[in-house]
Amino acid sequence: MGWLTRFLAAVAFLAIGVIFSPETFGSKSDGPKSPALSTYLKLAHLLSFSTAFGAALWVTFIGGIIMFKNLPRHQFGNLQSKMFPAYFSLVGICCAISVASFGYLHPWNSSTAADKYQLGFLLSSLAFNLTNLFVFTPMTIEMMKQRHKVEREENIGEEVGWSKNVQVAKVNPKLAAMNKKFGMIHGLSSLANIMAFGSLAMHSWYLAGKLNL
Repeated sequence: MGWLTRFLAAVAFLAIGVIFSPETFGSKSDGPKSPALSTYLKLAHLLSFSTAFGAALWVTFIGGIIMFKNLPRHQFGNLQSKMFPAYFSLVGICCAISVASFGYLHPWNSSTAADKYQLGFLLSSLAFNLTNLFVFTPMTIEMMKQRHKVEREENIGEEVGWSKNVQVAKVNPKLAAMNKKFGMIHGLSSLANIMAFGSLAMHSWYLAGKLNL
């Protein structure tokens, strides 16, 4: 994932550069833009946004829940530890591309208040995803591995659901403390993910208002 992280960082810096200095990349706030370039940027924005929104919708509300209800808990956790870095990288890259293309098409100096709000939503989604990728996800994975080790010592973790973990935690203070710490970190990660999805949902409403069907 190292190359993907570096690529995401490069795209994020590019997006920020486009926002604060669009003229450097050829965007004009007081002149016409190339119709072909505008079309390409709109396509890039639409495809990137829809990919991010669709991935977030599936992972947050469908795929994760189905896996949790049907996979042994340790197997589920190990799968999530591989999937979430890729998921947050994908959504982060798509958000960065959306920010860059939207910022180029709507230079800050000539943008309406509505456009500036939308750029804020896109930036918020990017920031929340980067926070998850670089802060909360590594912490969650490390805490999960430590808890799995304790659970294996108690011969639990191969079942589906939380029932055995809750029972053992009542008589194992170490596991109970790990559960509390894991729950706090995982809760922050989930909150950041929901906030990122909510920001994308706000932008979807904006895009819907621009469509002529």
